[in-house]
Amino acid sequence: MITTDYLVIGSGVAGLTFAVKIAEKFPKKTVTIITKGTEDESNTKYAQGGVAVVLDSKEDSFRKHIEDTLIAGDGLCDKTIVDLVIKEGPKRLQELIFWGANFDLDTEGNFDLGKEGGHSEYRVVHHKDITGYEVERALLERVHQLTNITVLSHHFALDLITEHHLEYENPKQLTCYGAYVLCEKSGKTLTIQAENTLLASGGIGYVYGHTTNPVIATGDGIAMAYRAKAQIKDMEFIQFHPTVLYNPEGGSSFLISEAVRGFGAFLRDKNGYRFMPDYDERAELASRDIVSQCIDKELKKSGDAYVYLDCTHLDISAFNTHFPNIYNKCKSLHIDISKDWIPVVPASHYLCGGIEVDSNGRTSINNLFACGECTRTGLHGANRLASNSLLEALVYAHNIFKYHCLNDTNLDFVFIPSWDDNGTSITKEHVIIQHNLRELQALMRDYVGIVRSNNRLTKAITRLDLIYNEIETLYKTSKIDTSLCELRNMINVAHLIISQSLERKENRGGYFNIDNIKP
Repeated sequence: MITTDYLVIGSGVAGLTFAVKIAEKFPKKTVTIITKGTEDESNTKYAQGGVAVVLDSKEDSFRKHIEDTLIAGDGLCDKTIVDLVIKEGPKRLQELIFWGANFDLDTEGNFDLGKEGGHSEYRVVHHKDITGYEVERALLERVHQLTNITVLSHHFALDLITEHHLEYENPKQLTCYGAYVLCEKSGKTLTIQAENTLLASGGIGYVYGHTTNPVIATGDGIAMAYRAKAQIKDMEFIQFHPTVLYNPEGGSSFLISEAVRGFGAFLRDKNGYRFMPDYDERAELASRDIVSQCIDKELKKSGDAYVYLDCTHLDISAFNTHFPNIYNKCKSLHIDISKDWIPVVPASHYLCGGIEVDSNGRTSINNLFACGECTRTGLHGANRLASNSLLEALVYAHNIFKYHCLNDTNLDFVFIPSWDDNGTSITKEHVIIQHNLRELQALMRDYVGIVRSNNRLTKAITRLDLIYNEIETLYKTSKIDTSLCELRNMINVAHLIISQSLERKENRGGYFNIDNIKP
């Protein structure tokens, strides 16, 4: 048994920001961060674009940023939340800078602001094309300066502890008491009892296989919250990033930042035709849902595997200054962007829905908070505006921190039983896990992708049930390991995506169902 005042599950920008704030404010209280893999491996690390913040008062305004966010969200944003997040942005950015994060400046010493799809003005603060990496670096450096924070790497959260584990019958209100956690190196299961628990576990991209996300993005926090009976909403709104470097082998793919199109790159078919102006007056700078759907239509029409991003007309020296990581990646694949077009395809990128939270990050379960991509806050609506994700995580981490400053938890003592794996044995059937993982990912790509239909969704549910039953049987009889539990979580997430897709009877933002088109 480990006891802690604050348990943070996840080590991206959301979890680390909260941990730093709460540890600085309450130096006598303990903060425990658990993260599977290494401490710096998260979706944050791979965020290329930046943080969308209104800083140029001459050209930009909160009103413009709010309008851009609402337009991208296609009528499903919570305007109160949009106002809150965007107006808090400049303050939260200054905190990041105070903690040591560096952002690019122009020759006059001002922020070198970028412009991305869906934005009406230049407002994206960035560090080259590795902004997330820089933010993660600065936050981890600050975390290690605080003696009341413990970081447990290679620790995988299995389940949230609620009354269900305490054998309470029909509790009126569920409360979170911490989590069961697997030490991935020793194989031992720990019980961590916490006064407060924060889920900051990131996204779900690996459910689709072809994704910009790292392999750790398996929706663990959402699946745990779902099994604990928390409210989950808007899971049908999966954002596919339109320009991902084509990878014929699938798996995690390299992202070509939205900012490259903001820099002036064009999308072309194999014949060189620039097709985006045919679909939207904003052309390549339309929002991500529009660009992804247009590319999908072009690929279905042509039968090709990818389209091209053309940068050959740009100032390549300036491109290399702004996007050195992208430039070098292309060069390593023998793509000379001064002469060659970059083959790109949409891939799973960001989840706009998730665990439903209020403005203070509270879930429907007492003492369980959530922050970052695993949540549905109301900011993104049906489609996230580019570079609003780091902003959302920073603002919500602060809101949760403020709530804890004003409210005491004072949980009653309860006896928490240890993890029970009696009657289980070490599985020798890892081939079943890998086979079902590949089948699940293919199912989600083919049946629950950018363009969906009721027929494909219904068939997906039937096939998913077969995978679920096979893996649940294996889970109940096997000693747990990360790969088995990740697959179980991804199955839960897939179920939520499919079932909530079937419930939506209109096309909005990132959700498009051909059966919802009115004649």
